[in-house]
Amino acid sequence: MTSRKIYDLTDRLPFLINRVGAAMVDFASPGLKHFHLTIPLWRMLAVLAHRGEMRQIDLAEATSLDPPTVSRLITGAVKKGFVTRTRSDTNNREVAVRLTRKGREVVEDLVPKMLADEEVAFGNLPDKDIALVKDVLRRMYQNIAEHRGHPAADVLGGTRPPKRRR
Repeated sequence: MTSRKIYDLTDRLPFLINRVGAAMVDFASPGLKHFHLTIPLWRMLAVLAHRGEMRQIDLAEATSLDPPTVSRLITGAVKKGFVTRTRSDTNNREVAVRLTRKGREVVEDLVPKMLADEEVAFGNLPDKDIALVKDVLRRMYQNIAEHRGHPAADVLGGTRPPKRRR
């Protein structure tokens, strides 16, 4: 019986993406632990720092986290003093989330470490290669979202209208 390769995991893109993601999480964890943050909470705080006050549902979309998870993260972040949560004046079901001064200070303290971690990961890759990888990953995400019938998050984390079918 001859041996043949059926599926070389080390050559599959999902495996490679996951492996890099897991390595980045491990690399970032000490800095996050210092502030008692998880990766999902860090993502939420970073998005709020970048985009400002957001509706809870938009925050879920922008962080690629499901709404119940975001709700729990917000509850914990409120208790830690990182964010405030207020009900909308026009819609009692809508919740707006905003960073507090403490939350902004945490993000500002962590950003240099996160950027340094990225620099280590990028090594000596040319900027054009890094930009290409980011663009390809964004397009892959959009392709998957559209295939599943969901509007795809754009570069800024919002949504774009579905393609028109002719």
